[in-house]
Amino acid sequence: MLRELRYQLRWALPLWLVGLLTNWWPDNRIALRVRGALARLFIRRCGRGFELGRNVTLLNTHRLEIGDFVYIAQGTWLNCLGELTIEDEVIIAPYVVISTLQHVFKDRSVRFGGSVAGPVVIGRGTWLAAHVAVKCGVRIGKGNIIAANAVVTKDTADYAIMSGVPAKAIGEVQDRPAELSGRWGVVDQLRE
Repeated sequence: MLRELRYQLRWALPLWLVGLLTNWWPDNRIALRVRGALARLFIRRCGRGFELGRNVTLLNTHRLEIGDFVYIAQGTWLNCLGELTIEDEVIIAPYVVISTLQHVFKDRSVRFGGSVAGPVVIGRGTWLAAHVAVKCGVRIGKGNIIAANAVVTKDTADYAIMSGVPAKAIGEVQDRPAELSGRWGVVDQLRE
């Protein structure tokens, strides 16, 4: 009981307070950065340039590691009890679910069966599109695109494009020239 109280006071309640105070802010560059800077104090390891959208649920952040320049969009739900590592330059779109736990059955019922845990790693430079689900124990390779609504149940290779339920490789990521680039250069390019 004392251990749970310490956990709640150090990690869960302060992070809840950050959300309570900032979730009404719009998701613009300034609010994303400030919300991320406040939340990073209650994450085991969090790199620089962290941007955090509104109404993101972060559970068990004492087992969460986030690299540099990571963006997590509105409505995402992360349960990190089995350990979650998000490497540098990852983009997580709205309403992504990543759980490092999975329910198991006991006496043919899931209700009191408990859970098993498995670490999840999201590789550098990966983009998880909207509504993606990632199962516990999965390693997503570097530079992946996980298509909207995909369910990742197995490890992925580096630079793969994954789609479907369950997610399967449908291609390989290729570099291409950008039409808009830079944090503030977008406005200048649109004016031309």
